Amino acid sequence: MSVRIENLVTSGTFSLDGGTWDVDNNVWIVGNDTECVIIDSPHDAAAIINQVRGRTVKAILLTHAHNDHIGAARQVADAVGAPIHLNPEDQVLWEQVYPGTTPDAAIADGDEFQVGGATLKAIHTPGHSPGSTCFHLEAEHTVFTGDTLFNGGPGATGRSYSDYPTILTSIRERLLTLPPETTVRTGHGDNTTIAAERETLAKVAQ
Repeated sequence: MSVRIENLVTSGTFSLDGGTWDVDNNVWIVGNDTECVIIDSPHDAAAIINQVRGRTVKAILLTHAHNDHIGAARQVADAVGAPIHLNPEDQVLWEQVYPGTTPDAAIADGDEFQVGGATLKAIHTPGHSPGSTCFHLEAEHTVFTGDTLFNGGPGATGRSYSDYPTILTSIRERLLTLPPETTVRTGHGDNTTIAAERETLAKVAQ
């Protein structure tokens, strides 16, 4: 039985550099009837826990540590008994939400996570934040891109710890090299495909 990909949208705020914005975030749950992983844990712990429906949660995988992606992570982790994984280059952002603490495990480029007979592979894609990480689910022709790549182009780089040339390099070298039919499941908004975003990025100045 192949894994399922479930989408839950939660709503709340994103705060950084003294500003706050209303946002809707995608939560992705990948697994089968008995086990799953959660990709990002924003805003509404109860809704995320309810979506799990009693399955064994093997890991909470964070694409990055902006508060609108991790705000419910510790509460969810405590409720479902799962470790939180984050690239340590985002520790400075993590501590803005959870001061004086660290996640349960570090994510490094190339790390693999097994769930429901499938493999999620971590792809380090700095730019939106230093530790931004995407997760490639090759068996389902899918990549979860957090805020690195959206339907319509790169994620935002106008705030602290972000860098536009870096995100372009990450997208071009780490994501657009995936098969063109790969579905891109983002941190906010609608899905897209690698093929569509190759066209979008081709219009961006070199």
